Amino acid sequence: MKKRIVAAVTGKGEVVVKKVDLPELKPNEARIRVHASLISPGTEMNLVKVRRATPNKDVDFTIFGYANAGEIIEVNGDCKGLKPGVRVACMGGGGANHTNYANVPVNMMVPIPDNVSYEQAVYACLGATSLQAIHRTQVELGEYGLVLGLGIVGNLATQLAQLSGARVAAWECMPSRLKIAAKCKIRNTINFKKVDPVEATKEFASPYGADFAVLAFGGEATAALEQVKKCMKISSDTHAMGRITLVGGCTVNIIGGAGCGNLNILSSARTGPGYYDKDWEYGRDFPNAFIQFHTNRNLREIVTLISEKKLLVDPMTTHLLPLEKVADAAELLVNTPDKAMGIVLQMSH
Repeated sequence: MKKRIVAAVTGKGEVVVKKVDLPELKPNEARIRVHASLISPGTEMNLVKVRRATPNKDVDFTIFGYANAGEIIEVNGDCKGLKPGVRVACMGGGGANHTNYANVPVNMMVPIPDNVSYEQAVYACLGATSLQAIHRTQVELGEYGLVLGLGIVGNLATQLAQLSGARVAAWECMPSRLKIAAKCKIRNTINFKKVDPVEATKEFASPYGADFAVLAFGGEATAALEQVKKCMKISSDTHAMGRITLVGGCTVNIIGGAGCGNLNILSSARTGPGYYDKDWEYGRDFPNAFIQFHTNRNLREIVTLISEKKLLVDPMTTHLLPLEKVADAAELLVNTPDKAMGIVLQMSH
């Protein structure tokens, strides 16, 4: 059986490179010669941190990664017109790993336009996560909103909200991420370590107040939520109104009733309908009339916006490293988040 090289996390939280068997192609899968992959600074590095804090002696290693791009070299079954030679952006923890060869289900990959590089296309997955959050938030033209956190998902969510016609203020304290945001043409940023973000946001959204907010970071977020509530629009009966969406893996303590006024507090999970639905991943279609933005459509929209140069991803790539240096990439993300954000791994063949 043919071998492939993969990035893996050991039970002790070490990030290593392993040589493992390349599985046989399942029906409605394509084999991808991977050229690049993107490390998720949040989800994937949390696995490293958890295992370092609490080693799992029962785990040898876990293959990781869920966003890559490459070219199809083989298909098995119905791949909906995708064939060898087609360049694709891929996602999914079951296939789109940090590896030189991957087997990916048909609905978990989309073609890449000619003017989009592999290194740009790897942002499709986290872009779809951000787009799902914007759909969930129901952002409208002319609204005022705020996004908390300018990591990859927060940056992309801010750009997408701007593209939807909203006026957005983004909260961040890391100078490097604020500089990246400026390069991505994010127009309004607030360094919440230097100014009172509530007052700055009220001034920004005056005289209306914020219609929506997106929390795009992990960890304890109750204090941040309380600040956000003070920025939302207020009805004449003194109740806060609007939508607040949690797309980051944050934890909030919510008091019901008058404690949250009449806010709609939402969660946004993953990349849209279909992901983790194996029948759909392997080719089943949803009725377009009832499910408008499933995972595959969200992926297509992201690569189209990148192709049209409306969604900017290049400034987020802080490092290009070979797959064999994945351990160095992990240390950068874990230990120096102020210096590393988008680390793209490149594969040699």
